[in-house]
Amino acid sequence: MGVRRRLVELLGEWRTGHLMVLLPLGLIVLISAVDITISPNIHLGPLLVVAPAITPSFAGTRLTALVGVLALVAQAVIAALHGGLFTPNHQAQLLALTVVTGVIVAYTRLRERHDRELVRVRTVSDAVQRVLMRPLPDRAGPLRIATRYLAADDEANVGGDLYAAVRTPRATRLLIGDVRGKGLAAVGDAAALLGAFRELAHRHEDPATLADALEASYRRHLDELADSGQDVQENFVTALVLDLPDDRPTARIADCGHPPPLLLTPGRARPLPLHRTAPPLGMSALGPVERRTEEFDFPPGSTLLLHTDGAIEARAADGTFYPLPDRAAALPADGPHALLDALRLDLLAHVGGRLLDDAALVAVTRLR
Repeated sequence: MGVRRRLVELLGEWRTGHLMVLLPLGLIVLISAVDITISPNIHLGPLLVVAPAITPSFAGTRLTALVGVLALVAQAVIAALHGGLFTPNHQAQLLALTVVTGVIVAYTRLRERHDRELVRVRTVSDAVQRVLMRPLPDRAGPLRIATRYLAADDEANVGGDLYAAVRTPRATRLLIGDVRGKGLAAVGDAAALLGAFRELAHRHEDPATLADALEASYRRHLDELADSGQDVQENFVTALVLDLPDDRPTARIADCGHPPPLLLTPGRARPLPLHRTAPPLGMSALGPVERRTEEFDFPPGSTLLLHTDGAIEARAADGTFYPLPDRAAALPADGPHALLDALRLDLLAHVGGRLLDDAALVAVTRLR
């Protein structure tokens, strides 16, 4: 049964390598044939090490070991036809090929172990992201919603940027925020705030009142962290709290130190002029905080583009910031999903393919 399982695994590796496995096998045949036919004084056998050396680029440990064994067999055949298997020269070549093949196989095994660990990390990261930031509904009353999360870390899909939506009988309430800091601490703060928003959004209709309730909940979270010995003096979250009524083409917004959203109309993108910006959530201990709700027109056919500072602070190689309003107005898009797909590609092209900070984008289009 064990032999059968190993054969199945080996066949799986062959399928993974596809026709690429013919390259090292062809090299073994070619080098052996040339070495056998030319002068005995010319030794090409050491070149056989190329075969196991290139195999890990497309195959795993077992297939690499198999190619190494075939290279050793070919070296032994060459030795038998050129003066005998037990000559010092051929024995040295066989020993060297065995040692190098062993090193290559050991390296391939370590690489496979690292790859498996990376897959587990990404699986956990994906699961955490699904739990923290549940996919927003594509339709919510008269709205179409699309989201994109661009992680700065290739091995993680979660961070301090957050967004959420809650559907009430007469409106859709949205939250977008950016937790100060990175790593597990930022993820913990984001989880606490998202959980509070999903519960409190059903209780408070006014965005400013909802933001005050989020502040109280987040402060309790920070107090618990402080009781456990963590330093939370610089923990805060910039956030926008929005209420989008079904029956009125308006957007009611409370700003907690977050970049203002863009209102996109055909050929134009302008930041909403928020005048009553309050400090970020978590800073009420520094003094009294007064939050106010501001109301703006959100006509049918227009789109609200919510974003975190990772999008507007992304820099090109020459240091220029990404011009989000200009690009959002210029990029052709048919609906919020197409808009965010175009913005994602354009943003990554601007920074050369890699962001230095996470960026979250939420596009909300009013249909009627």
